[in-house]
Amino acid sequence: MYPYEMTTSMRERGKEDSIRLNFGSLYSVIKSLEKNGLIAVAQTEREGNRPERIVYEITDAGRVEADEWLRELIDTPVKEYPAIETGLSLMAMLLPETVVELLDKRVERLDAEIAARDAELMGVAAGVPELFMVEFHYKTAMLTAERAYLAQLATRIGNRTLDGVGMWEQLHALLAQGLSMADINSKVSKGDFGQEVADLLGQ
Repeated sequence: MYPYEMTTSMRERGKEDSIRLNFGSLYSVIKSLEKNGLIAVAQTEREGNRPERIVYEITDAGRVEADEWLRELIDTPVKEYPAIETGLSLMAMLLPETVVELLDKRVERLDAEIAARDAELMGVAAGVPELFMVEFHYKTAMLTAERAYLAQLATRIGNRTLDGVGMWEQLHALLAQGLSMADINSKVSKGDFGQEVADLLGQ
């Protein structure tokens, strides 16, 4: 294929849903693949006064590289950094009730995305072997699992059954009283954080 045809084919096949593609840099990627011997010029074409088009084909080295790369993608777990994971790791910076509201909003958005994917599947699945929809089903399954976990997390924060919510609330109560994080950390290190919180809350 020539680069524009590659772009068109990937878009028609919906590859943006499962592969992070930057079509603007495709020509640079192709030049890099050619430089490293993974693809080679197969032929050139010209139609009338239009610019010459270069058609590429994969080389034997490219097939070996693609095979090894794909095997690694499938069999080797790697650490990824989803934005929601970052947010959850830092959520104690916000008030518990604020986090519950935000989680509820995210669950609503996930419900909408899952419903949209289900509708899309009804439209494109007819006549398409399941083999070619595996990544679509995988993504939907991941969204469904995320939705279930976050909905449960919001409920547990809201009803205070999540271990540590009490301390979380107490931390923000101290901050509201004007204590700095340095003051609070000092109290924690001295072991009198609990009494300070008890005095503050009248317990």
